[in-house]
Amino acid sequence: MRLIIAEKPSLARAIAEALPGGMRREDGAIHAGDSVVTWCLGHLLEQAPPDAYDPAFKQWRLDHLPILPARWLLAPRPKARGQLATIRKLLKQAREVVHAGDPDREGQLLVQEVIEYLGWKGPVTRLLVSDLNRPAVQRALARLEDNARYQSLYRAAESRSRADWLYGINLTRAWTLTGRQAGHDGVLSVGRVQTPVLGLVVRRDAEIRDFRPYPFHVLWADLAVANGRLRAWWQPGEDHRLDDQGRLLERAPAAALAARLPDAEGRLVSLDSRQKRQSAPLPYSLSALQVDAARRFGLSAQAVLDICQRLYERHKLITYPRSDCRYLPEEHLAQARASLTRACGQDETLRGWLAGADFELRSKAWDDRKVGAHHALAPTGKPAELDRLERAEADVFRLIARNVLAQFYPPLVAREVKAEFHILDERFRASGQEILQPGWKPLFTTREEAPPLPPLSEGEGCRVAHCEVEDRETRPPEPFTDASLIKAMMNIARYVDDPAVKRTLREHDGLGTEATRAGIIETLIERGYLLRRHKTLRATRLGSGLIASLPEAASRPERTALWEQRLAAIAEQGDDPAPFLAALVEDLRSLLGSADTNRLRQAMAVAQGEATAPTTKRRGASGKGRRGRATSGRARRKTRPRA
Repeated sequence: MRLIIAEKPSLARAIAEALPGGMRREDGAIHAGDSVVTWCLGHLLEQAPPDAYDPAFKQWRLDHLPILPARWLLAPRPKARGQLATIRKLLKQAREVVHAGDPDREGQLLVQEVIEYLGWKGPVTRLLVSDLNRPAVQRALARLEDNARYQSLYRAAESRSRADWLYGINLTRAWTLTGRQAGHDGVLSVGRVQTPVLGLVVRRDAEIRDFRPYPFHVLWADLAVANGRLRAWWQPGEDHRLDDQGRLLERAPAAALAARLPDAEGRLVSLDSRQKRQSAPLPYSLSALQVDAARRFGLSAQAVLDICQRLYERHKLITYPRSDCRYLPEEHLAQARASLTRACGQDETLRGWLAGADFELRSKAWDDRKVGAHHALAPTGKPAELDRLERAEADVFRLIARNVLAQFYPPLVAREVKAEFHILDERFRASGQEILQPGWKPLFTTREEAPPLPPLSEGEGCRVAHCEVEDRETRPPEPFTDASLIKAMMNIARYVDDPAVKRTLREHDGLGTEATRAGIIETLIERGYLLRRHKTLRATRLGSGLIASLPEAASRPERTALWEQRLAAIAEQGDDPAPFLAALVEDLRSLLGSADTNRLRQAMAVAQGEATAPTTKRRGASGKGRRGRATSGRARRKTRPRA
């Protein structure tokens, strides 16, 4: 008997359906011809707890640290024992084993660690499936490979697992025990990913708390031109006092110029008109969907993940949701018309979008080269009866279907115009956009673009019909929300300065994974480090105190980048994992040496003071900000009567 071990039940079903012969189901497995397909349920095994190495480690003590296993042990997860027993029984009957984990680092680890834990010594082949469509699975079954080819991938994933254990176990125990000495009765959890995420929120909160707004001033003029009117904005020169974004910090020059402008004449000295084509947004990855659903419907990242799991498992309306990919297999294109027609069911909104789709078009979303372990989220083709779904489920399904349907709409075509006028020897600029072909845009609710400018020709004259000085004020950054924090985790490279680290973080998808990002936020909330205030995420006194007490390197994302560099070398170049883990141990010893009771006590006291100090309402205390611009912020307009 050939035993195929899939990573999850959905993959096991797809494999069984692609095999010749009838299917017969039993508890934990599917029989198909001379093969039996079974599955894992995520990780069936986990790193053993410290007391599995030494019963003395059950008691948390500083003199035990660092805990460094000489021989690594795995333990079954409590809820996985039944499925593990099923696989053990089937292995005893097997003549060969097929590893059918996802074609990525964690997929290699997840199945192979089970095979090795259960003591299988026979041959193992590797089945790589990235598309659950039956013909694709059948092709994958016809080209099985030797699993030995993927040992370096397995060693990299195993090293990551061990490194996370070493880092989390030792630092959590160190800071928890130090916290007890400082008067905190509770666990202070530290992790390679969760702690930098908390650090993002703590630092954003500090930027908001410490922000001091300052005024700046803008001058605009309504210009009469040959074919209508437009609004242009004064561009003050460097001889005026400007901030780092070129904003005018003194009102007097703007007011003096405004007094001279009425009925002044000038001319158009520069005209730049460009036609731009913009393709439709790609189908969703999970994180991209979480960002959009949070913005549009106020759903938390975890709520979106839970909804997607129901749409996938219970309703069978969408493909596998925990995907980091925004591309679709080329093979799906041929079935797209029929699949989307069925999926739209009788829903009025979806049918309207479907009616405008041109299935002769092909977007860049269909690209096998960019499909990894999973493809983008898409409807399965099962008719959607949205009136039977919860409202949030229907909302999320429409988003998923919309982004796939948008691939069959033409590009958005717009003409962007930038004009520069000289008036009284000063520069004024105007810009506008004209939609030439709306393409996919009507499917999306997007921000308003700049209105079009009237027809212009370089050299034509203009006259100032009206002008005004506006007094504005800088704004602090906005607090994080589920949407913006997920986006920050996806684009974590923006939050580091080192070019090499930036490059690595871009290559390896930032902090966390599609499957873990929502859980990281919820874990930080459950542990009392973050709280939801309305729709924002704010750090608690405990969270702020923990970050302040840790070495800065422990609360920033650079460590993830350095780890990924080393893990990539193990996976792709076959490097020995031992030096990576040895370097981590040295790093750990240094971090453990910085655990200081007084520092933690002071950090908690400072955080307590910040949380309880009376606050005064600052002008500009809310609004949209840009990271890294907290000292200059964004603009806020103050109401001022016209002169």
